[in-house]
Amino acid sequence: MIRNGHGLAASGHGVLGQGQLALKLEGKVAVITGGASGIGEATVKLFVRHGARVIVADVQDEKGKTLCAGLGSDDVASYVHCDVRLEPDVKRAVDTAISLHGKLDIMFNNAGIVDPSGSSILGEDDTTAVFDRVMGVNVLGALLGTKHAGQAMVAAGRGGSIIFTASLVSVVGGLSPAVYTCSKHAVVGLARSAAAELGKHGVRVNCVSPSMVATPLAESHRQKSVEELETMAEVFSTLKGVRLKAEDIAEAALFLASDESRFVSGHNLMVDGASSVTKTF
Repeated sequence: MIRNGHGLAASGHGVLGQGQLALKLEGKVAVITGGASGIGEATVKLFVRHGARVIVADVQDEKGKTLCAGLGSDDVASYVHCDVRLEPDVKRAVDTAISLHGKLDIMFNNAGIVDPSGSSILGEDDTTAVFDRVMGVNVLGALLGTKHAGQAMVAAGRGGSIIFTASLVSVVGGLSPAVYTCSKHAVVGLARSAAAELGKHGVRVNCVSPSMVATPLAESHRQKSVEELETMAEVFSTLKGVRLKAEDIAEAALFLASDESRFVSGHNLMVDGASSVTKTF
């Protein structure tokens, strides 16, 4: 039995005593975009608990730096300012992982925004501006993350895992504005294409698709409290008695990042309480 740098006990055989955590990402290095809050923050914390060293890439500088400081030394979590629409920023996030830790094993393309106008296809809003912003963050950002993480992983020859945050609206229409829905369908298509291209290099690519989850982004967009959002989210689920939280999405990302999913690629993992297969909205 050994103890790693995070104060967690680990066994070389993966068999731990009662109350001890089996580390699923020990020795792995991850970049998480949009990592300073919401689903990203929950995933950063969970990955670190499981032994990973994490680069938090976000535009929320104060939140990102505070999160990393609370997790310990720079060897555990480091913050990098990153607007995922800008290729130099994305490249810098990947390069930081390699310069600090010598490799990159996991890329979580999590950064995303909603359509701030909530616009209708028939609305009077500046459709081009809305489209450019939402698609820029949600799709171009994911493409750039995949490009630079993929280049690093292929060059290293050790495989890797690339994950995207998609959405329930990647498979169901009519729940969100058209541009946001379009962006999440595109993310799933991107993941499938990348899985087909990168599989020969041992790199797995998958999506995780939550239904409504109470995050700061959702609070701001819908002007509702966490409690109100969680209540609303129950309407979207046939799985009663369970309220979806950011930590649930983080657990799904942990599975896709870990060797437990070593033969899972090209998959869109729905974390939606069966909404997409049972509900008529």
